[in-house]
Amino acid sequence: MSRSRQPPLVTGISPKEGAAWTKVTIRGENLGTGPVDLIGLSICGHNCLLTAEWMSASKIVCRVGPAKDDKGEIVVTTKSGGLGTSTVSFKLLRPERIGILDQSAVWVDEMNYYDMRTGRNKGISPLSLRPSNPLGIEIDKCKILQSDMELTFPGMSGDFTSENFSATWYLIENHAGSSFEQLKVAASNLKKQATKKNEGSLAYVKGGLSTFFEAQDALAAIHQRLESDGTERVEGSMTQRLENILNRASNTADTLFQEVLGRKDKADSTRNALNVLQRFKFLFNLPLNIERNIQKGDYDVVINDYEKAKSLFGNTEVPVFQKVYVEVETRIGALRRLLLEKLLQTPSTLHDQKRYIRYLIDLHAPGDPAWQCIYAQHKWILHLMQNCREEFICGQKVLDLEGDAHPLTLGRLSHTVSLKGGSSLRTLRASTQHFETPQQVQFVEKLSDVVIGQLPNFWKLWISYVNGSLFSETGEKSGQMEKSKKNARQRQNDFKKMVEEITNRLVKLIRGALLPTTLPPGERSDYGGWENKAELTGAWLTQIIHTVRSCHEALSAMEIPNDLLQVIQDLLLELRVHCLMVTLLHTTEDVKRLTEKVDWVVDNKGITNLPSQFEKCIVQMLQSLEEPLEIKMGETNVLLLDQVQDQVTELTVTIMKVFINCLEQLSTKTDGDNDAAHNIAVDLSSPDQFSSIQEVFSPTFEQRLLIILSNCQHLERRTFLNLVEHFEKHGFTGTEKITRESVDAVRELDRKLFDAYIERRADPIAGSLEPGIYAGYFDWRDCQTPTGVRNYLKEALVNIITVHAEVFAVSKDLVSQVLSTIVESVSEEMCRLMQCVSFFSKNGALQARLELCALRDAIATYLSAESNSSFKQALDALPQLHSGSDKKLLEELLNTFKSSMQLQLTCFQPSSVQPVKR
Repeated sequence: MSRSRQPPLVTGISPKEGAAWTKVTIRGENLGTGPVDLIGLSICGHNCLLTAEWMSASKIVCRVGPAKDDKGEIVVTTKSGGLGTSTVSFKLLRPERIGILDQSAVWVDEMNYYDMRTGRNKGISPLSLRPSNPLGIEIDKCKILQSDMELTFPGMSGDFTSENFSATWYLIENHAGSSFEQLKVAASNLKKQATKKNEGSLAYVKGGLSTFFEAQDALAAIHQRLESDGTERVEGSMTQRLENILNRASNTADTLFQEVLGRKDKADSTRNALNVLQRFKFLFNLPLNIERNIQKGDYDVVINDYEKAKSLFGNTEVPVFQKVYVEVETRIGALRRLLLEKLLQTPSTLHDQKRYIRYLIDLHAPGDPAWQCIYAQHKWILHLMQNCREEFICGQKVLDLEGDAHPLTLGRLSHTVSLKGGSSLRTLRASTQHFETPQQVQFVEKLSDVVIGQLPNFWKLWISYVNGSLFSETGEKSGQMEKSKKNARQRQNDFKKMVEEITNRLVKLIRGALLPTTLPPGERSDYGGWENKAELTGAWLTQIIHTVRSCHEALSAMEIPNDLLQVIQDLLLELRVHCLMVTLLHTTEDVKRLTEKVDWVVDNKGITNLPSQFEKCIVQMLQSLEEPLEIKMGETNVLLLDQVQDQVTELTVTIMKVFINCLEQLSTKTDGDNDAAHNIAVDLSSPDQFSSIQEVFSPTFEQRLLIILSNCQHLERRTFLNLVEHFEKHGFTGTEKITRESVDAVRELDRKLFDAYIERRADPIAGSLEPGIYAGYFDWRDCQTPTGVRNYLKEALVNIITVHAEVFAVSKDLVSQVLSTIVESVSEEMCRLMQCVSFFSKNGALQARLELCALRDAIATYLSAESNSSFKQALDALPQLHSGSDKKLLEELLNTFKSSMQLQLTCFQPSSVQPVKR
């Protein structure tokens, strides 16, 4: 492995011991290739990576944290080398804190700790080290309002360091739930503390016995030496001589160094004065330091210095200090105004807002900066929302002034194009330009972005204001937090009105763009202005519904109360209903245009593409309505609203009837090239010939009638049933009424078209019978012996066969219905003609019976009860055949007719389809 991949090794640390937050230098090998490579550093088990500064591969500087272990290794971890080892250790020193009730041999000015936020050592007063539990038992906080305690104990305090300390207040506040036994233990603890205090300096004597013993030994040795001499009280003794020598030395020294000592006293006085000046250098330099730190943005330093100066010199009576302190207050006042200006400046982030609010609270700014910020943000959000509308309204006027370069409404244009492409969804191509999206849609999307982007931070700021997290949670700020919570409770209704105003403004702006008629007349000028824009299609409205729903879901996720968001729910309901109605109306227009797509090409059942196109159009309409009809949490099913049910049912029935009217228009449309006398026998008698002409098919009037008849039957039997299933699947109500009225309308059209076709085909056939019968001056009273069926009857049969071929080429299902009706018309005409004859000769009666029987037998498959009755009445009108030869001749002639016309009569062979009575 290369050297860069060796595990880190710590070989030295300086210093090797120290208190928490001591800055140390770590040296070793393979300590990483850079700051990014260093991923772990622990000393005595405490993670010190946050304060680590990578200097080189052999040197790292960091601060030791408050580890649990008193002594431990230094472990470095890098990406390149992994977990390292150490050959040295660090000893963590734990300084003993001295409380305000503890006696000390030295003066305790302050104790330092390291502030991670500012990277500086800060001083804290010994007062902050006061014991949190002087009774020595478990604290049981009681939730009693501070105001109630102040009323109960006027002028007293529960703080045991206060001059007005009330023991009863303290016990109620901190030990309301403590038992009597626990209070007895607390009393015992207090007695022990009092006894310890009464011992006074005796405790220090006991603690310093070794020092006293050493002093006692020295004094005893001196005393013993003097006693051994025995001359301590004799004149001229050693002791006396020593005292005289010391006195003379003292006098001589005073004489020699009097001037020097005088200068020394003056120097000491000067030095003391300089020490005083140096001691208060902090105050004299504070105004300049405040200005510099404000310019650098070190507001934390300014606040800490100000707090320190205020505690030291806030109540000073020294004129010089008062003058300097007034200058400090002037600079702090300017800082308050600067921070307030930054706080109210928009736009700003939530982090900056909280930071400036904390600064202002720490600086004891007048008023309530947090509420001022909330109010400013509220006005800013309303301003953004109104500007959003103004931007699009002005843009609309500019486009109007540019002329009619794009006269078609893009929404309807995309609607039409999508229909021709087989889709009712108005999707936009990726290459379309920005303005192709309707401005109302762009406006709603941008307005929702504004609300979603601004309201969450606005709500979070309020929550922070309510729970007090805007302020520092140290003991010094507890009173400020309570005050903030109290202010927040008083302003809950005001904030609720702010949120209501924002949501109401959002709803009114959207209504003005999409549903202007739902606004009061007095507000339409403020929120409307979209009159020149065409109505949006269902697809664009669906996109808007999706946008508004996303906005509502985002606001609901913030745990905003539902009553504040109810106006958005109401707007969503109206938009969904509006989208439903618009989609149904536009579908009606789409159905009308289906006539432009007909190609008259039929399948083997005589069905064109119209029913499938109609069903596809309805299905795509229902698919486009899936999102508007979807029921999200807290929403209402629009199809269950009584008024909506009636409107939807009526519009759906209208769509059905519009399509039926389209079929009727197609059936009556005529082409100039079509000839009513077109030779159908030649063109349509063979299905092969019919299929061969479909390539250039231009149907005649009769063919149109048959094709539309076939489509009507398909609608009734299949299409309507399929559509009812789709309607029910999507939750539509009133399907019974839709089915009933649609079926009635299509049956009425079917009847009209059928009667028209029968009139066009049956009347010529029935009308040709009488001229054919009496052609060549034929007379029933004087005619020759029958030799066969006459040509008029054969011609009538050929015409019926022609109709059969025409109908069969379009739809086999219509053959029985059409031919049965034509046969009824022919049979009625034959019955009338026979009943009008006053006298039949023998040959005439035989000829008439032959032709009636031949016609009846040829079309027997399509005889109905009415047809059989007409033939029976016609035969009853003829004289009966009594001669056996006549009956035999009749039978022979019938057989001859059937044999000669066998090929032509093949189409009349019985089939599985029975005649249908219309």
